Amino acid sequence: MATRKAGPKSSAAAPAKKPATKVASSAVARTPAAKPAAKPAAKPAVDLSKMDGTQTSPKEIASDETARKQKPKKVKVVRDSFTMPETEYAVLAEVKKACLSRGFQVKKSELLRVGVALIRTLDAGALKSWVESLPPLKLGRPSKEK
Repeated sequence: MATRKAGPKSSAAAPAKKPATKVASSAVARTPAAKPAAKPAAKPAVDLSKMDGTQTSPKEIASDETARKQKPKKVKVVRDSFTMPETEYAVLAEVKKACLSRGFQVKKSELLRVGVALIRTLDAGALKSWVESLPPLKLGRPSKEK
């Protein structure tokens, strides 16, 4: 009997391996997921606004529960960048200071949102005249000047 020397195997001497066959996922036995235990039914709530101690009717309870389930949908927030002249940007800081002196704080984004709300109230002719009165700007990002 011939003895084999220890060393790297040559690819020619190694027998060809067949690729592993995949088992269809439907053939794999699956166990059903455990279901959570059912919660006990809620007791009817007592309406604290009624001082005589009477309970609310089941219809009132059901309407309160459906009102809680119908949460308002969250509005998606969009981040954006834009270019504006320094003089107009400085107006935002002036308005913020004026608001602080009058006793309330406002953010730049809130001021811009107020501007958008006011634009909605303009008719097309007024909006066009405002847009035409703006000085033209170069498109794109401003160059880095030092």
